[in-house]
Amino acid sequence: MNIDSTPAFVESVYKKMEKNLAIVKKRLGNRALTLMEKIVLGHLSDPENQDLQAGKSFLLLNPDRVAMQDATAQMALLQFMSAGVPQTAVPSSVHCDHLLLGRFGSDKDLPIALEANHEVFEFLGSVSNKYGVGFWKPGSGIIHQVVLENYAFPGGMMIGTDSHTPNAGGLGMVAVGVGGSDAVDVMAGFPWEVKYPKLVGVKLTGKLNGWTSPKDVILKLLGIMTVKGGTNKIVEYFGEGVASLSCTGKGTITNMGAELGATTSVFPFDESMARYLSATNRAALADLARKYKHLVTADAEVEKDPAKYYDE
Repeated sequence: MNIDSTPAFVESVYKKMEKNLAIVKKRLGNRALTLMEKIVLGHLSDPENQDLQAGKSFLLLNPDRVAMQDATAQMALLQFMSAGVPQTAVPSSVHCDHLLLGRFGSDKDLPIALEANHEVFEFLGSVSNKYGVGFWKPGSGIIHQVVLENYAFPGGMMIGTDSHTPNAGGLGMVAVGVGGSDAVDVMAGFPWEVKYPKLVGVKLTGKLNGWTSPKDVILKLLGIMTVKGGTNKIVEYFGEGVASLSCTGKGTITNMGAELGATTSVFPFDESMARYLSATNRAALADLARKYKHLVTADAEVEKDPAKYYDE
């Protein structure tokens, strides 16, 4: 299996989303949709019959990919091996970063980790090779950053066995941190079950100035919502202030959205994301996002009357 987010793969995701959303919009009376609704409902396993009550229904979704860090991937891959399938059903990757302890600097820390966890890394590498899973060996980078730089794309959906998986929301992806059993289900070809999250809309106005940084945005929101305010909710950012943030700045905000207890957070596609995709050798994905912009941004009516479309 090709684990890369190739243009052909991404376009196939967009076409499936269009097909699903045509069904869903008809069921919802052809009303305008938020970005979260487009991505989440666009990935429904059964768009024709799925119950759609935010905060009540349990959705069956088909994520586009799975990412696992080395500490949680061990049991997940052991369970996956017992599924009896020749390869993962969706592009998946393992990232060896959590078992490396930062103490003396990379020159000393990496050899120590390689010796202490030799059998673990050998197991993860061997299983990944057998089942077509991408393997990022120790020293390759931190999982959520590697995903942002290589695999994330606007409008996609992924799950990851790491609490900072929502980092990919900075590139317009609904990315959710999960447990190993959820990862196994999706890799084995089963839908992912999750309670339909409620939606929090956060309007950003103006632009950062002086010594302010994107981190100040999420810290301010954390002060308002508290550490439990985002439970079973997705935070969606909108407004003219969004354009002033870099893609990595957006990633900082969605990454720390986990501190709200939020299911995940997401930003709409804009030119800062296009520039980031181009800078990371994925200009073709930026072109696709522009082509399918109706899928990777909320409908215009949403921003005109946000109270009508967001739960909070």
